[in-house]
Amino acid sequence: MTQSPASDQAAVLLSELVANGVRDLVLAPGSRSQALALAATALARQGLLRVHVRIDERVAGFTAIGIARETRVPVAVVCTSGTAVGNLLPAVMEAFHAGVPLLLLTADRPPELRGVGANQATVQPGMFRSFVRMEVDAQTPGPSLRLADARSVQATSSGTQEGGSGTPEGSWTGLGVQAVRAALGLDGHGIPGVAGPVHLNLPMREPLSAASDITAEPGPAPQPASPAPTTLERGPRTVVIAGADAGADAEALSYDGGWPLIAEIVSGARYGRLIVHGYRQLLRDETLGGRIERVIVFGHPTLSREVAALLGRADVEVIAVRAGGEALNLNGRTRAIAAASVVPGAPDREWLGGWMAASATASVDLAPPAPDHDGLYSSDKAARLDAVRAELEAVRQPIDRALLADALWRATWPHDRLVFGSSRLVRVADQVLGGKKVPVHANRGLAGIDGTIATAVGIALASQADGAPGVTRVLLGDLTFLHDVGALLLPHDEPSPRVQVVVGNDGGGTIFDGLEVAASAPRDDLDRVLYTPQRVELPQLAAAYGWEFAQVTTRAALDQALTAPVAGPQIIEVPLER
Repeated sequence: MTQSPASDQAAVLLSELVANGVRDLVLAPGSRSQALALAATALARQGLLRVHVRIDERVAGFTAIGIARETRVPVAVVCTSGTAVGNLLPAVMEAFHAGVPLLLLTADRPPELRGVGANQATVQPGMFRSFVRMEVDAQTPGPSLRLADARSVQATSSGTQEGGSGTPEGSWTGLGVQAVRAALGLDGHGIPGVAGPVHLNLPMREPLSAASDITAEPGPAPQPASPAPTTLERGPRTVVIAGADAGADAEALSYDGGWPLIAEIVSGARYGRLIVHGYRQLLRDETLGGRIERVIVFGHPTLSREVAALLGRADVEVIAVRAGGEALNLNGRTRAIAAASVVPGAPDREWLGGWMAASATASVDLAPPAPDHDGLYSSDKAARLDAVRAELEAVRQPIDRALLADALWRATWPHDRLVFGSSRLVRVADQVLGGKKVPVHANRGLAGIDGTIATAVGIALASQADGAPGVTRVLLGDLTFLHDVGALLLPHDEPSPRVQVVVGNDGGGTIFDGLEVAASAPRDDLDRVLYTPQRVELPQLAAAYGWEFAQVTTRAALDQALTAPVAGPQIIEVPLER
């Protein structure tokens, strides 16, 4: 019977991942990675691992980001050698900057086939070095090992795996637990308690697969200890800023300190009694924004120039709670802390009251008007006609960007998920939407348009696992949609996610309208190299990939589409003015 050391070590590694809390693996098929793929499917048959197959490595990487964003547990990504590995780079960069735990399991040629022109062989070790918490170029599996006889090895945080005393040549035992702990910011890898990607480069010799027994004892993921909070004095005039991925901690500190909360729509913290509406104009107000002495930042703020200008001011004390792989330090003297608390006491009511009063006048209400019940049933014919006319106008109201964002916000509840793409629409949403405690996601680590649909699908798969209710809705522009169109290809033999991809289609990249170039560049040049206008027929595209499709042009039709039962993936196109 053929023996395959590669298969034996793939079984060792994946069993170890399952034992340390990993429950999801995203696989982009290939020849060199077949041992990992077959070990993963064997575990999936036993109900120990959920395997998600994608043909495109970039889609695979962002699908894993979506799952890991939702679960906060490391997710494995498997791919073959060569350009396949390079296609993971955008997802790795986003995971680094956003603090998302990923495990990159990249198959490779053995050392004797590197640097000699072998097919599909390139320089994989160190490819992600700037963005990973740990990287290991593992030993090539040697003589076949029985799973029960495998013994521990030690691996350097960057470099080549080394066997310990008496360790069989090529053993991958120990890599799984190290990788999971490093991805969660444990054991001195990266910033303590801050998650991120890990790269295990796995060279294998033929035979690349053979019959192999594999099982695992599922266990929990290690839990980082809660960091000791830095206690903050009440004195300075303070605001709390919640950027992407800030979460509930930002709202909790704002409430405890009695400090105004400036929460981006992608923060997951836009709720509570102290949120500030219309924060852009209030930060420009000298009587409010001009008097700020201290800012406490959670997450990564990216949506407004006003916040960036505030965080760059030399006269403002900035304290940033660490979240991603790169420190926030726009003013050159920001203090980074792991967590924050506040000294007990009474808030500065004059300071808080000024913000709350200004916020109340800046709030926007885009709710459709309630029907005029009295007018509709009036005995006065003219009054009835006026009421009917008003009702028809409300039903036929065309959709603009603000109404589109508002409709999704109103349709989404705590058991749902809302995902924002890096389009003009997220900035509009940030300007007009009020407070609501719903789970929100966005890839704002680098604010690229890469992988938005794939991320949303990953979030849907994770949040709807084991029969959980809810719909994942993603709001994005047409170019962000087209950039990730490959993510529409979903395997027919995997669970179908309840996801609504809502495309605000204005025919190009109108986000550039807000930049200086719109006023300085020749119109034809602006169109060609920045707006990049497109005329893609979305109904045909949806049909090709097997997604349900609807085009809506009125608020009433949009509300109906968003609140109707959802059984699987849908695309909703909303034409918008240029």
